[in-house]
Amino acid sequence: MSERSADHATFVIERSYPVQPAKVFGAWADPAAREIWMDDPEYPSDGSKYELDFRVGGHERSSGLTPDGGTYRYEGLIYDIVPDHRIVYSYQMYTGQDRGSVSLATVEFVAEGSGTKLRYTEQGVFLDGIEKPELRQELGWMLDNLGKYLASQAGH
Repeated sequence: MSERSADHATFVIERSYPVQPAKVFGAWADPAAREIWMDDPEYPSDGSKYELDFRVGGHERSSGLTPDGGTYRYEGLIYDIVPDHRIVYSYQMYTGQDRGSVSLATVEFVAEGSGTKLRYTEQGVFLDGIEKPELRQELGWMLDNLGKYLASQAGH
């Protein structure tokens, strides 16, 4: 194991979508939709697991293999839900059995004309050099996937 350390980081990622907040919020609240747009094509799907109990006090969990053949695990807990406006949750990320980070995330859905501005704020502590804050900020790819998912659902 590397030397013990705790690196703190806060970052904000924003995206705009041409649909109302209820649709964007719905894509976060629906386990089947979330599993689709959160999928990272670089990670093998063999053996991956996902579950979401979307309610205050509910959980979100996923696990699977990393591109290099290791394992990862995500464990989240939902603290606050204001439909169509806000979600607040915490989560832990593991690489193998090692906890790499603990984060608090806030997702805000703001009406913007006929669309939505999504603001994702994360406050994290990155432990023992297992994960790097700079890499976590690359989560924008998931929000881009969300945009593609929403576009694919237009008219449904």
